[in-house]
Amino acid sequence: MPIRQFQAQRMHAPRDFQMISPDPLCVEIGAGKGKHALLFTANHPEKKLIAVERTREKFVAMQKQHGLEGQQNLQLVHADALPWVVHALRPQQVEQFFILYPNPEPHNPAQRWLNMPFFEFLISRLQVGGQITLASNIPEYIEEAQQQLIEVWKLPFVKERIADSSARTHFEIKYLERGELCQQLIITKPEGYCTRFDAFQALQGQQPQAQSSDQAE
Repeated sequence: MPIRQFQAQRMHAPRDFQMISPDPLCVEIGAGKGKHALLFTANHPEKKLIAVERTREKFVAMQKQHGLEGQQNLQLVHADALPWVVHALRPQQVEQFFILYPNPEPHNPAQRWLNMPFFEFLISRLQVGGQITLASNIPEYIEEAQQQLIEVWKLPFVKERIADSSARTHFEIKYLERGELCQQLIITKPEGYCTRFDAFQALQGQQPQAQSSDQAE
């Protein structure tokens, strides 16, 4: 399906927004109660992860568990991901995005991640060679995302079946215990890939600059 252009310049910063370091980092969008974020930072002490969660109840649960475990390389953010990404992240700053078991939006397909204009902006924040991990227990969701990667975004990816022993999130544990098929797409940003937001930086007040690109038109 065609994708209109994302209006990044219209995004207001989240309430209580705080700037972050320009250093390379990883970002989990929709981190829930933080199971994956805590596991990832414990297993990769050399990497910094920012875990973004919009729902207050889940964010508080993640905050409490982080207080118990205390990973210094994990930062928690209570905000809607779209305005936070626009205002916090710099072009090509992110080593890896994690979007694990997002809301499938059964009644609003346009709100699925790879159907949103925002996805182009997300790609612009990704380093060359950086990856986006998108996981779901809904085969149709993965199939649609796969088609969007081929037809719209023109990004290379690998589709994987998630092992029955995997336990990255509470949802993943539940789905696998029920015997559901869980899959993920590992999406990679290749060298030379251009978006219309490659020069956009909200904190500097710049506007998106048009660039020659076939993506999302």
